[in-house]
Amino acid sequence: TPHTLVMLRRFVPSFLRATQRRGLASLGFAPLARHVKPVASLTQVRALSVPSGATEYNKLYPEKSSDGFLRLGNIAPDFSAETTKGPMNSFHEWIGDSWAILFSHPADFTPVCTTEIGRVALKYDWLAERNCKIATLSVDPVDSHNAWLQDVVAHCENNIKIDFPIIADPDRKISVAYNMFDPGNLDDDGLPLTIRAVFIIGPDKKIKLILNYPASVGRNMDEICRCVEALQLSAKESIATPANWPNNHESIGMKGSVFILPTVTAEDAKEHFPGHKTCEVPSGKEYLRLASLESLGKK
Repeated sequence: TPHTLVMLRRFVPSFLRATQRRGLASLGFAPLARHVKPVASLTQVRALSVPSGATEYNKLYPEKSSDGFLRLGNIAPDFSAETTKGPMNSFHEWIGDSWAILFSHPADFTPVCTTEIGRVALKYDWLAERNCKIATLSVDPVDSHNAWLQDVVAHCENNIKIDFPIIADPDRKISVAYNMFDPGNLDDDGLPLTIRAVFIIGPDKKIKLILNYPASVGRNMDEICRCVEALQLSAKESIATPANWPNNHESIGMKGSVFILPTVTAEDAKEHFPGHKTCEVPSGKEYLRLASLESLGKK
């Protein structure tokens, strides 16, 4: 009824804000809980429910690997480890209901890794605000990590703190489970070191993205954060982000627009993405279906 809608618009946003703050606090983000942004309207509260959307799309990815190599959609291997923030009894429990990034580096006291950890630290608050945890890993022990972090903080031109755990994997069990080894990069004992791997993992513990870099190329944290934002948006709204998003399709007046997932039927697209634009192409196929960010969640 109209009266019910008025009541929902009045009380649901405040309820969700309180719930979000409690959730952040329970995940160890109590200092960040006050930064939860207000929910402006009921349409922003409601996640877009599209029967043929994200849930159907994710079924394209198997949960288990058939050959021992991790692939997109697989359940991320659980593990226990010692870290610079104390014992991690279960990686899955540490993730909880959050998104997570597992970020490996070849070795402590190396130049590229030093700058990478500094850049991760600069993005920590941005990720935490989006309910995304981060942990890094190398084969070095915790004592080595802690000593090296003093160099990381000293070298970074910004005033940083290392608020995320760095995992010790001296027996290489985690590195083996995640296929992180670089056979061309060996330590003094001739054992392989870890590559520069990035795994973005969803609250369902499934691997959403994998990036592998050689030891000679440092990672771009701006791009990794863009991927986190795109993955979260896709999971929530049943969309896919175009190349160079959000700097896309400006020439047709739809900068930052997104594609409706291919699994979304024409009927669901009409119902859940009102006003979307189908781009005309020589093939005549209607698969380039653009929706503005402003229209998401509105019916």
